[in-house]
Amino acid sequence: MKTTREIQPDEVVIFALAEALEGVRHVAVGSASPLPAAAAWLVHLRSKARTRVAMLGGRDVFFTEGGREMFDCAATGRIDAFFLSGGQIDGEANINLMGTGRYPHLDIRWGGTYGAPYLYSLAERVVLFRDEHTRRVMVPRVDFVTAAGTSEPGVYRPGGPVALVTPRCVFSFEKARRRFTLKSVHPGHSPEEVREHTGFDFDIPPSVGETPMPDPESLALLRGDVPARIRDLYPQFTERVFGMAA
Repeated sequence: MKTTREIQPDEVVIFALAEALEGVRHVAVGSASPLPAAAAWLVHLRSKARTRVAMLGGRDVFFTEGGREMFDCAATGRIDAFFLSGGQIDGEANINLMGTGRYPHLDIRWGGTYGAPYLYSLAERVVLFRDEHTRRVMVPRVDFVTAAGTSEPGVYRPGGPVALVTPRCVFSFEKARRRFTLKSVHPGHSPEEVREHTGFDFDIPPSVGETPMPDPESLALLRGDVPARIRDLYPQFTERVFGMAA
């Protein structure tokens, strides 16, 4: 395990993701999502187990029927928070998991979706995340809308996006205006840099603060119990970020 006191960039992102979950009772995490998985377990451990975590593919998952049971929980209002990402994300919080180019003749084909539109609409609090913040990812308009950030009036949609966390910053999302607002920038970054590397337009308040750093208790959990919870599923991630081998 790492003994250095310097806080790592991934730890900043994980803590920011965890802060966006403050107060939730039940958070679900999809597959191939080590950053959200770490954030969810951090919230669980800080809340003294009041926040329940369902992590697909993990040993602690209580979905006995996998994704099908998770979808049922979402439909009946039993998932308070979920995480989503995309190869492209635009200023209206639409995400693209299909590929780039003009569908169906795509230039680049990605893996597609497994229930993203469904969960985006039904999970009460959806936190978007991405491990790359560039103009090729943060685009003016996604090439293909895999899951829409908002719905038209009259459409039943109890859930939707509340935030977007990247390696540079944290955005909040206003559903009524269909627009992101820069909430904070991570240490070493600036609003001007975020603007330069973001393809979509967004609001910048007169004063933008720095993303909060993990407090001592959270940092201790991040470097101990949290990676222990996810290292079986994400051994390379936990070794790279936390120095904890499987």
